[in-house]
Amino acid sequence: MRNFFFSLSIIILFMVSCQTDKNSEKRIWRTKKWVIKNQVHNQLSDFEKEQGWALLFNGETLNGWHLYNKPDSTQFSAWEVRDGILFCNAANENRVFGDLVTNKEYENYELVFDWQMAIRGNGGVFINVQESPEFSATYQTGPEYQLLDPNHSDTNTALKKAGCLWGVSNQLNPVEVNNTGQWNTTKIVQHNGKIEFYLNGKLTAKEDFTSADWKNKIASSRFKDAVNFGEATKGKIALQNWYFNAWFRNMKIRVF
Repeated sequence: MRNFFFSLSIIILFMVSCQTDKNSEKRIWRTKKWVIKNQVHNQLSDFEKEQGWALLFNGETLNGWHLYNKPDSTQFSAWEVRDGILFCNAANENRVFGDLVTNKEYENYELVFDWQMAIRGNGGVFINVQESPEFSATYQTGPEYQLLDPNHSDTNTALKKAGCLWGVSNQLNPVEVNNTGQWNTTKIVQHNGKIEFYLNGKLTAKEDFTSADWKNKIASSRFKDAVNFGEATKGKIALQNWYFNAWFRNMKIRVF
């Protein structure tokens, strides 16, 4: 009889323990769901403001941006604000085509933003863009940070992988883009012509735009005949419209 009660006690303790674990898991999951549901985007904390961060996109308007070489056509372009997201509605052929550029030029800064591309999508972010009627496109002057959906055919192509400096520099460290429909985080740092690209926390490109090595790389690339490409260390930031829908959020910049 004593053995019976002992065994029964063990079974009861085991069942209580399992139920406690399940309740704990439920509480953790409810907490995660609450955080995800109530996560705030396109806003700066007081600490970020103290550090000098400023929003490039406020989640409500396209203020601070315009269509490259077509500022009066911005409102008719593929770029729009949708549910707090900066959205490139590239699939709508009735909209004015073009890249979106900042009103201001930037030289020494740290830029951070989240992005995702449509399935098999291809896009980019250009830095040091020179806006002038003599240049018909942002890529003629601005080096490109490659944005790529993981299902795109260039995912495993040298010089075209996500996070690389497109067409010039290979991806420094291997990094995977998150699945279609999931957000990726990019960081671009530029100081005195020296740049670093990061994708999801990993360094993917590093160059010195003032060096002879950079000039040699350009000379052996597809940009060898683009005499103004990669020369500037100050310019506008551009988001590419390359025929694929693209989404951006939490775009912030810190100048130093």
